[in-house]
Amino acid sequence: MNQESLASIFLSSSLINNFVLAYFLGICPFLGVSTRRDTALRMGLAVCFVMIVSSTSAYGIQRVLLWLDAPYLKLITFVVVIASAVQLVEMFVKKVSPALFRSLGVFLPLMTTNCAILAVALFQTNKGYGLLQCLVYAIGAGLGFTLVLVLMAGLRERLELEEVPDVARGTALALILAGILSLGFMGFSGMGA
Repeated sequence: MNQESLASIFLSSSLINNFVLAYFLGICPFLGVSTRRDTALRMGLAVCFVMIVSSTSAYGIQRVLLWLDAPYLKLITFVVVIASAVQLVEMFVKKVSPALFRSLGVFLPLMTTNCAILAVALFQTNKGYGLLQCLVYAIGAGLGFTLVLVLMAGLRERLELEEVPDVARGTALALILAGILSLGFMGFSGMGA
């Protein structure tokens, strides 16, 4: 088992090695859902929930697969667990808030293919984390994902009120903002030493 402290695992997964800005995973919802803060926050929390479920399930699945001497089934079982968790979230959101369901659109079912969610499950099993460490890692990664989504949405909402040259509107502006956010988060890398 890895002896890394829970605080350093949380800090690393949320800020230092942020899945969106350091590993560039989960870019599709990052660029697609980050136009409004309320939608970005809800999407981030949904991704956080799926990360927690998939990470804790991945811990148990990893142990069972090692006991069965079948580690080659790891990837497919992780994908099945993630797809199930996303389906659960999708049904819950559709039932509780149809307006949110419509505003998230295609990005809600696309969480199944969100590489950041799969990366959390794969990274934490490869690092040899225990159950509590897996949970902290997933919470940190999910909250880091949510933080970046909300920051990006806030910036994009603010820039809707500003005069922006036509050349930089739309996707170009979103990518410029993503680059600036990524540079800002690079400042956290000194905290990991």
